Amino acid sequence: MDLSTEYLGLNLKNPLVASAGPLTKDLDTLRHLEDAGLSAVVLESLFEEQIRHEEHALDHFLTAGTESFAEALSYFPETEEYRHGPDEYLEYIRKAKASLSIPVIASLNGVSAGGWMDYAKKMQAAGADALELNIYYIATDTEKPGSAVEAVYLENLKTVKSAVSIPVAVKLGPYFSSLAHMASQLDKARADGLVLFNRFYQPDIDLEELEIVPDLVLSSAGEMRLPLRWIAILYGRIQADLAATSGVFKAEDVLKMVMAGASATCVCSALLIHGIKRAAEILKGVERWMEDHEYDSLKQMKGSLSQKNCPQPAAFERANYMKALQSYK
Repeated sequence: MDLSTEYLGLNLKNPLVASAGPLTKDLDTLRHLEDAGLSAVVLESLFEEQIRHEEHALDHFLTAGTESFAEALSYFPETEEYRHGPDEYLEYIRKAKASLSIPVIASLNGVSAGGWMDYAKKMQAAGADALELNIYYIATDTEKPGSAVEAVYLENLKTVKSAVSIPVAVKLGPYFSSLAHMASQLDKARADGLVLFNRFYQPDIDLEELEIVPDLVLSSAGEMRLPLRWIAILYGRIQADLAATSGVFKAEDVLKMVMAGASATCVCSALLIHGIKRAAEILKGVERWMEDHEYDSLKQMKGSLSQKNCPQPAAFERANYMKALQSYK
């Protein structure tokens, strides 16, 4: 049974990739992920804030997004609280490459253009096989139009692409007024892949302390529907590879994403909740389904139920809205 796929120019033994997160910030855990069958790992993100903190240049690093920078500093942890500072992160890439036989994808998380993006070149020099550019941008300026927000993504991508020769994927959120156009623009700016979708973690309010507090909620299975829809819509319309993230919990999710057009399916919450062994269970489930339905390879099914290829393309647009409402009992 051939589960191989190509993502970002990398030949992967299967589509299951470990997302950037708690499981990819420790070398021993990376080895366990490889042993469980993961085909590649995206290392925990190196944040723009970490780099600027290291360089003693925090002033206005978020001028493109917040009006309360001084208050934001209280959320910034001390350097020693980070498992990997900028230099340690580069060494971590080197150690991961030396320890694993599967591709290692570095992750750079930020929003503003600037010298911190030079670390993309350093990540390549450290041995990263590819780079995931995670642009976490909350547009709060009431005077900033959507076109200016799009320009931030495009500028960051172009800056990184001009600095490195390794493949670059852009991890983006779904909150664009014209997501298809944004994807097309990123594709034209030479993004090698798009990762759909970034989860913008929402803050909460502590009613006793009267404070705004972070509240991390892991993804749930139902969240796979949003990336499923947009991967299906974008497949065949852009050249960049498409990767699904959020809500991938079982073999059926992987199969559906591949049929929609995904080259890779990224997992994190499923492994945090059920343990790393879940990866092997997912892959065995994919193989069983393929055998039962007489598929020899994953490539046979890729994009077969995308909007471009499915018998009911309207199901990915308004038709689904109307039918879903009518189906409720």
